[in-house]
Amino acid sequence: MSNTEMKNRTEKPAGRASSGKRKRSNRALRAAGRALLILLETVLLIAIGLYSVMYVLAKGPSVTARNMFVSSVRETSALKFLANIYFTPEEIAEIVAVKQTDEYAPTDTSLITIRTPSEGEENPDGWVDAFGVVHPDEDGDGIIIEEVKGRGYSGYMMIVLDPSRVIMGSIPSSYGREGYTLSEYVQHFDGVAGINAGGFYDPGGMGDGSIPDSVVVVDGQIYYMEYGCGIEGGGGIAALDGNHILHVARSMTRQELIDNDIRYAVCYGPVLISNGVSASPDSLAVSLNPRTAIGQCADGTILMLVIDGRQVVSMGAKYQDLVEIMERYGAVNAVNLDGGSSSMLWYQDRYVNNSSSVIGIRDMPTSFVVLKEGSNNG
Repeated sequence: MSNTEMKNRTEKPAGRASSGKRKRSNRALRAAGRALLILLETVLLIAIGLYSVMYVLAKGPSVTARNMFVSSVRETSALKFLANIYFTPEEIAEIVAVKQTDEYAPTDTSLITIRTPSEGEENPDGWVDAFGVVHPDEDGDGIIIEEVKGRGYSGYMMIVLDPSRVIMGSIPSSYGREGYTLSEYVQHFDGVAGINAGGFYDPGGMGDGSIPDSVVVVDGQIYYMEYGCGIEGGGGIAALDGNHILHVARSMTRQELIDNDIRYAVCYGPVLISNGVSASPDSLAVSLNPRTAIGQCADGTILMLVIDGRQVVSMGAKYQDLVEIMERYGAVNAVNLDGGSSSMLWYQDRYVNNSSSVIGIRDMPTSFVVLKEGSNNG
């Protein structure tokens, strides 16, 4: 056999090689197609499952489940439309409506007697609440962080022993241009801890956190007075005066802000406790969501509460849950702040709780910041 014949037998024809490549390419395309089909089927099944669950919640026999579903999604910026799938606007209004209580009396500042440093030194190991329970201040920095748990929720209570260390973390010159994360506010004001505060313009859950949606007072200057405190579900104002006493109310007029020497204020609501009287359960929505609240005890101690939500280990808390927690810690006054994906607690260079936001830590226009010990805040 000649060398040419042997070469012809051992060499693969070019046409056959191209055919092999096409076969491999076709197999890869078919495999990719099957994978895409499986993915689409999975997504469709998940969507059908979620729709079925929501349908049962919305249209099932349980009125409580229906009300909780509608109230919970209505409190969000991005998911409000879900309620519209199952109910008319009139039906939604009837479901979320709560029995409004009478207007709260003005905050009685005589109920708050701020503890002096000498009195605080009598309990160097921590803080004793109104019920005689000792809350250890293990590192002696005047800030105590405790985990709180309840049925379906978990979160943290931050106890600030010196109310003069609490200020509004906000930069009015940035309003309408950009918001800041909670950690950026704490760092900007040279603080050590903080929580989120008031609400903000947030269409579809995609707001940039730069525009407050209600009254704000920073260093005694009043902003967005024309917006009032009209939050759906019952507004409420959290206002700190020049003596570091927390005022709570449905709203306050410009003159009331001035007359009460309000230095810092934000709106959200509802009011949880006013002058030692807790809000009636009938006046509180039954929704489950991440929550943030602020309160004050008779000795001036500031309570900052953050509850995780929209997670397997913590679905969220109802307003009534916040009332009961604030009661346990002896709050004389307390009000709910902005919640949802904005609910965050920062302490000692880290976020303590888990954000429910799927787009990362939210920017916001306002926060409450705890200054370092020895800082001068009036």
